[in-house]
Amino acid sequence: MKVVLQHLTKRFPNRSGKRLPDVVAVDDFDFEIPDGKLIGLLGPSGCGKSTTLNLISGLETPTSGRILFGDTDVTDLPPENRGVGLVFQNYALYPHMTVRQNIMFPLQNLKGDKKLPRDVMEKKALEAAKLVQIDNLMDRKPSQMSGGQQQRVAIARALVKMPSVLLLDEPLSNLDARLRLQTREEIRRIQNETGITTIFVTHDQEEAMSISDLIVVMKDGVLQQIDKPQAVYDKPANLFVATFLGTPAINVFKGSVKGGTLYVGEDPVMNIYGPADGDYTVGIRPEGFDLEEKGPFTAALDRVEVMGRDTSVVCRHPACTSGDIRAIIPSEDAVRISGSSVSFRLKPGKLHLFAPDGRRVLYEVR
Repeated sequence: MKVVLQHLTKRFPNRSGKRLPDVVAVDDFDFEIPDGKLIGLLGPSGCGKSTTLNLISGLETPTSGRILFGDTDVTDLPPENRGVGLVFQNYALYPHMTVRQNIMFPLQNLKGDKKLPRDVMEKKALEAAKLVQIDNLMDRKPSQMSGGQQQRVAIARALVKMPSVLLLDEPLSNLDARLRLQTREEIRRIQNETGITTIFVTHDQEEAMSISDLIVVMKDGVLQQIDKPQAVYDKPANLFVATFLGTPAINVFKGSVKGGTLYVGEDPVMNIYGPADGDYTVGIRPEGFDLEEKGPFTAALDRVEVMGRDTSVVCRHPACTSGDIRAIIPSEDAVRISGSSVSFRLKPGKLHLFAPDGRRVLYEVR
């Protein structure tokens, strides 16, 4: 089921007691989520991710705009009539019920000609439990289970009615690091097996990029970019997207273009054409540095951190605005580092230019 958001906006009244404008949580969202894909809604806390999910589910009413599931306008439908499955970060399981009872609960609330016999409900509950691999825990209660197992129960409960759209609101935030990794892989597997259009809200970029078909990056309620994860990383639409994605974060410098030469601070580092002369912000991904004895970019060496396969070279440069520079190089190249400074050649594909308004500026290397 494709999900179409048409100029979707949500404003909340400002309740501070002062005459301030409304809070705009979602601002003119206009994009289509393809059928059968897993979409990551990504952004910092307070950017409007959960509000967007609540609008799609029907838990919130939009101030303006429309929501379509396929060709059906569901904007004015209540949540129970939209055919969505919801999974929250706190699981929201009934502590007095067994796993079987928790999974069956949505089926027990069906009314009229949708009502099912008990044996059919139990069969569907078992099928959902098998899908998330907890069918051997059907008689346990939530207090007898780990956080990862409880989250699987919540997912099974959302899947038992085979919804048209599955909505996951930061479902992994309460899990430890190992369980987060395991559970996100399970979510990807389940989505592949069911083919259900899934929207996954997270502030964790690694989660979003590792399992999503497309990611939607948000800031202050405004859509910044929507694309495949690697495309967003390699071709960020603006400085915010570039700095939000990536671990370690992108290195940011004051720069300029003069007569076809790109400068980082006062250092000429590359001959380019395309951008007009002027001041720019330069972003260089950590993997965008190649050690070169007389490379055009030189920085003061702080320390070298060996990380197994790779080595992180931590250094400083007066034009850097993002703190220490982190350059990731192969560990076998670390033996070439000596002295109080280090020089690099910069990789064009990992270096981005940004205009004063933050938008990315295209360039070509001479």
